[in-house]
Amino acid sequence: MQSRKITFAESLAILIILLIILGVAVINFGLSPEVPVLLVVGLLVFWLRARGFLFDEIQAGIQDGVSIAIIPILIFILIGALIAVWIKAGIIPSIMVLGFKLISGQFFVPSVFLVCAVVGVAIGSGFTTISTVGIALLGIGASMNQNLPLVAGAIVSGAVFGDKMSPLSDSTNLSSAVAESELFAHIKNMMWSTIPAFLVSLLLFWLLGSRGQVDSSKIQTTVKVLESNFNVSWLALIPILLMFLCAWKKIPAVPTLFLNIFVTAGLIWLEHPQESVQSFANLITNGFVAKTSSTQVNTLLSRGGIMSMMATTALIISTLTLGGLLMKFKIVQTAMEPLVKHLNQPGTLILATLLSGIGINLFVGEQYLSVILPGRAFKEPFERISLSPLALSRTLEDGGSVINYLIPWGVAGSFAASALGVPVIDFLPFAFFSLFSPVFSFLSGFTGIGLKWQKRK
Repeated sequence: MQSRKITFAESLAILIILLIILGVAVINFGLSPEVPVLLVVGLLVFWLRARGFLFDEIQAGIQDGVSIAIIPILIFILIGALIAVWIKAGIIPSIMVLGFKLISGQFFVPSVFLVCAVVGVAIGSGFTTISTVGIALLGIGASMNQNLPLVAGAIVSGAVFGDKMSPLSDSTNLSSAVAESELFAHIKNMMWSTIPAFLVSLLLFWLLGSRGQVDSSKIQTTVKVLESNFNVSWLALIPILLMFLCAWKKIPAVPTLFLNIFVTAGLIWLEHPQESVQSFANLITNGFVAKTSSTQVNTLLSRGGIMSMMATTALIISTLTLGGLLMKFKIVQTAMEPLVKHLNQPGTLILATLLSGIGINLFVGEQYLSVILPGRAFKEPFERISLSPLALSRTLEDGGSVINYLIPWGVAGSFAASALGVPVIDFLPFAFFSLFSPVFSFLSGFTGIGLKWQKRK
């Protein structure tokens, strides 16, 4: 009788084949990730059945994988609705007009990075930062003829920095909890890799994004189009301040988004009392369609709605189906096991943890699993050589949650691409903060700079 235990060689082969299929399909052929992911899932399902596992067991693995996505999927749906109502109510256009007046064209890209970083820290959500302020800043960049993948890279980098360093962030709290480190000590300790990555990113954005004077007449024309077609006023501050207040009160994302949608809907009806229930429902479902005299403004601000998030939702379900199967049948765990047993030096241990987080992002595409699985696998080796839980929690962030934005089939990457309208492959080379965070974490592990050890009892 064939053994049902999947061997290390089989696990490694499965992961390599999986990565080759996804990489070739998305990068070489430029396919949308949904089809390659489903192809891999289909191949894995039939291989598992041929290997002796029952379809009931396989379906249980799928259910386990998808079940963790219920709240994220609801959040994405609500963000789609929020984008639509924020454009209709003039909130995103108001941010754009304010940005035109405050942000220098010469230093636009580094300004985008700094603004998104500050907003991200304040609200603790990279997704919300990208889908609100990020969209407005991308619109400004388009009007200034900026390199949009570079601008998108600055938006994503700032949002990831804010998400990483905020005590309100889910991923930051998760990394701290998995490693059993104190939250604020974890945030403070992350500065050893985060501040260098931040400074290098800022320098690169300044070098690549600084340019001469932009065409002010074109910007003025865009401002006039926005002011004549949208309600650009101080009322736009109300939903924005509400978002910050909910973050400060540590209200979870789902009620925060519902509350913001309701308040913004009230502003829309104050501004457009003739608005019918049917048209508002259509706005929530299909998004906002801009009908101005500017083709560029129409392209930038025709977005949002529940349906705009369906491609992302399909990808999340497909990706987590794959993740559920890989976890259920211990394929990832089996591939990592021999490595974990032989790590006894801080540098190699931290490098292995970083690579595991990156690998799980590539294989599974799920932000939380890229923190949870390496956290569980490497907790004992960190304790064995007396490294502090703070060293583990920082490494989990640097190799896990921040990398998910760089994966075309990843939950965060696909969301950012959908919200901004810029493919992950295009903005990936410019998402400097995500690229440099694991580099400085790696350097800390091998030099010992900023590396925390357990206190001797």
